[in-house]
Amino acid sequence: MKRTLINISLVALMFNTSCQSNNHKEIEEESKFLTTSPIVTDTTVNKEYVAQIQSARHIEIRSQERGYLDHIYVDEGQKVKKGDLLFQIMPNLYNAEFDKVKAEAKIAEIEYKNTLVLADSNIVSQNELAMALANYDKARAELSLAQVHLGFTEIRAPFDGITNRFEVKLGSLIEEGDLLTNLADNSEMWVYFNVPEAEYLDLETEISEEHSIDVDLKMANNKLFENKGRLATIEADFNNETGNIAFRATFHNPKGLLRHGETGSVLMKVPYPNAILIPQKATFEILDKKYVFIVNDDNVVKSKEISIGAELEDLFIVRTGLSKYDKILLEGIRKVKDGDVITTDYQDPEEVMTHLKLYTE
Repeated sequence: MKRTLINISLVALMFNTSCQSNNHKEIEEESKFLTTSPIVTDTTVNKEYVAQIQSARHIEIRSQERGYLDHIYVDEGQKVKKGDLLFQIMPNLYNAEFDKVKAEAKIAEIEYKNTLVLADSNIVSQNELAMALANYDKARAELSLAQVHLGFTEIRAPFDGITNRFEVKLGSLIEEGDLLTNLADNSEMWVYFNVPEAEYLDLETEISEEHSIDVDLKMANNKLFENKGRLATIEADFNNETGNIAFRATFHNPKGLLRHGETGSVLMKVPYPNAILIPQKATFEILDKKYVFIVNDDNVVKSKEISIGAELEDLFIVRTGLSKYDKILLEGIRKVKDGDVITTDYQDPEEVMTHLKLYTE
């Protein structure tokens, strides 16, 4: 019985000793923290910008004369060709005016020719001949003007395009300058989007007459438009309220899928030369601000605020707050605080990055 008790005690003692040994080993392993450094490399980030889509040519069709709308020759949303007749304002009054002025021009012509014959015979003076010629020129000018006014009663398409909703109905009394409809040429679309100042400065070095940037357009249904666009122009001024500047990309739209007034998103590769990259898991947040733990040469931990320029998968591009010479805490950031002295195990940043999804060009 005594031997049995002794054996049980020895087993318990050995088990307790083994547990203490394992716990001590775990504590030692937990107290060793993995550190690394930022990596500096050229990279690009696929950025998405909210965009407004507009036709390269989109105009208002307005009346240039007053009168009743006599005919509508097209329908809303119809494709038309340059020169097609769209609307006609009742031309009766303008026809009568044209006929009147035409008759007056004929009279002035006859008077001028008669005066010319008399002047050749020295019956009338050269001044009278000049006056007759001036009256004739005036009558011809008034005839041309009447012809223009008559032509304004026919409203034609100035280019190939698609008509919009009609703002007037057949028989309406139209005043000069009244809006009738809009006409859009959707063969080429202009897509506008705003870029922050810092990204503009990076892009400006990439864009030149010889080298342009291709972009994609994500439509409202989250599908990509089939044709790529080209970054064409940049507006002259920044918006002081937002700190952004407007860019314009041009997209060819041969099938007419894109329409004026649509919205979408421009997808563009933004270059980040000499970008400072760190793993996202090395950061933590306090009141919406990003921090990392810096480990100095004496292995003392200190938190440091950083600003993020862009985000890659598993990585942050650090705009300010770090240099490539800093040593940062990679794991165990929830187990330390400012001023702690820790034991570290340094891992080369290249090796760290191999375990992350890094896309660089």
